[in-house]
Amino acid sequence: MEKSVIVFDGECNLCNGVVGWLLKFAPENIFQFVPFQSPFGQELLRTHGFSTTELETVILFDDNGKHTHSDGFLRIISKIPKWRLVAALLAFIPRIIRDTIYNLASRNRVRWFGKSQACTISF
Repeated sequence: MEKSVIVFDGECNLCNGVVGWLLKFAPENIFQFVPFQSPFGQELLRTHGFSTTELETVILFDDNGKHTHSDGFLRIISKIPKWRLVAALLAFIPRIIRDTIYNLASRNRVRWFGKSQACTISF
């Protein structure tokens, strides 16, 4: 796989903010950002057995497979050299705790951060 593919909610302000942050801090050309609302995003979701109507987690596809929830997020930030140590430290927190916090934020992201009319990545 040439680039790691990140599928995200292109209408979520939090998700768009994280993508903007990654575009600023991640090494160039390591990620391909795909809004789940896009035709390619829909195809990826269908192919890998995810819902195509709503996205409950960021999904990372890389050479090691598909990664979701807090594991996916930690894998994403671990690919940024300056954030590798933070990802490694957070990985020591048991997954059940990390995913509980992740799922709380995921369920409330639109209520807390709002919905965007425009995606960071055009599709």
